[in-house]
Amino acid sequence: MMKATAFIVGPQDGAGAALTDMARMIGFASVLPYGGASLAESQSLHTPVCFFLFAAVPEIASLRQAAEAIRFCPSRRVRFSPMIYFSESPSAEAIAACINLGFDDIITMPFTHQRVAERMERQVGRTMTYFETSGYFGPDRRDRVTALRRPAESRLGGQFRRLEIVRSVLTGVNVIRDDHSA
Repeated sequence: MMKATAFIVGPQDGAGAALTDMARMIGFASVLPYGGASLAESQSLHTPVCFFLFAAVPEIASLRQAAEAIRFCPSRRVRFSPMIYFSESPSAEAIAACINLGFDDIITMPFTHQRVAERMERQVGRTMTYFETSGYFGPDRRDRVTALRRPAESRLGGQFRRLEIVRSVLTGVNVIRDDHSA
C-alpha cells in the first residue's frame, strides 16, 4: 500500500487481531499496537504518516482518551493523522460519536481488503479541511447530518480555526492554509 504505519487501537485479540492481519495484508510498512501518542511521535520520524485504526468496541465513549491523545498531540504528524473506526454494527449514534471525536472515517462491514485499501488511500495525497474549535478538532463535518451543531462550529459565529492539510507518505503532514476566525 504505502510507506505508512498502522497503529491498532484496541484489544490484541478478536477485532484487534483481525484489524492487525488486515493492515499487514493491505501493505502497511509496519503494524504496531497503539502504545500512546509518544510512541506514535517516535514512529512518525521513520514513517511520516501514521494511521490509527480503531477496532470496534461496545461503547464509543471508551475511545475518547485515545482519540483525544492523538488529536491534541503537540506533534503535527500525529495530530493530523488519519483516525479510522471499524464498525461491526453501525448505528447513527455510534457514527455521530466517532465524528464528534474527530475521526476521519468510519468503515462498516464488509471489511474487504480492496475496500479498506481504497479508503486508506483517500487519506493521503489530497487536500483536506480540518476545523479546531473549543470542543472539536478534526475533519470538516459541518455538512454531515450526524454532526453535532454547536455555535462555535457553525458559520453563524464563534471562534474557530480552519486548516487545509495534505498528507504525504514522504514528507508527512503539510499545512497549506491556516485561517483563524472570530
